[in-house]
Amino acid sequence: MPILEAATAIRPTIAARAREIELARRLPPDLAAHMAAVGLFRMGLPREIGGPEHDPATLLRAIETIGAADASAGWCVMIGVTSSLNAAWLAPDVAREIFGPPDVISGGVFAPMGRAIEDGDSYILSGKWQWASGSANCHWLSGGAAIVVDGEVRRLKNGAPDSRMLFFPAGDATLIDSWHVAGLCGTGSGEMVVKDLRIPKGRSTSIVSDKPRANGALYAFPVFGLLALGIAAVMLGNARAAADELVELAGGKKPQGSARVVAERATAQAALAEAVAQLRAARAYYYEAIGKAWDKAQQSGEVSLAERVDLRLAATHAVCTCASVTRAMADLGGGSSVFLDSSLQRRFRDAFVGAQHMMIAPQTWELTGRALMGLPTDASFL
Repeated sequence: MPILEAATAIRPTIAARAREIELARRLPPDLAAHMAAVGLFRMGLPREIGGPEHDPATLLRAIETIGAADASAGWCVMIGVTSSLNAAWLAPDVAREIFGPPDVISGGVFAPMGRAIEDGDSYILSGKWQWASGSANCHWLSGGAAIVVDGEVRRLKNGAPDSRMLFFPAGDATLIDSWHVAGLCGTGSGEMVVKDLRIPKGRSTSIVSDKPRANGALYAFPVFGLLALGIAAVMLGNARAAADELVELAGGKKPQGSARVVAERATAQAALAEAVAQLRAARAYYYEAIGKAWDKAQQSGEVSLAERVDLRLAATHAVCTCASVTRAMADLGGGSSVFLDSSLQRRFRDAFVGAQHMMIAPQTWELTGRALMGLPTDASFL
């Protein structure tokens, strides 16, 4: 089954369990396995190792569809897809070992919160990473770590610490249940810890200093850009569903002291129309920027700075717009939205938490604005 059809088919199943997901503070294992079985976590894997290597718009639309069912589920898919993109930077035999099984789920944290001591053909990894989304259901995990040689952190030519992502079986990590939060509760984004774990050097990657081994145009796309776009895809689905849920509620809800349902009130009609227009405009810009960058990646094998800037602008703008739209839908829901079992309440909180991610945080406006001004810009994280 094509992946967009698979995502659409599984959406009602996920939506029906959204409250369960939130209360469990993780994806239920059977649901995660079902999502893996239809291919949602392996959408970005290279063809060379048997993956589907979907184009960015396709995999992002699938993430958006799952985000509309439940933002936490969409977030876990986004993490699985972006984590598995590292397969393109690994030797094919290593990539198959990790990502080859059709039901595999992977996750990880890019931030270099660990230390990897060079020891012959291996690294000795220790570290503690926050924000390990979806880790409870993962078969493989990865963590960013500064490389230590002879007691000193190795440096790149620009003076920045040399850091790499190191991959290890999930059973080698200790997961800490520290995810007690306002929104995206079902992502299970607690902490993971490893200590003195020996990892072959071949099970490490650097998307900053290494070049991908796989040749597909997908891997010419900026990985950090795809991460930001993935966050936006989840939030676009979440906001679209919030608008749909508000319309359903408004058709039967009468505000206290009113003889008319919310849907018949002119102020509610205008607020909904404005929010939907904003959401559709943000989504149109989002997919337009993706389409232009994808065309360039296919034609030239690279994505220019201008296109990277456009991708990040589109992603950040989409997330900010979605946060505003979900807030507006919760406001229109009135008192019904204040209860924890309200889907609009959950959508609002999920949008707020999703908007805190560093890939679409306020500093991305400064980074992209600097490039738009024509000033020298470090594009490493674009």
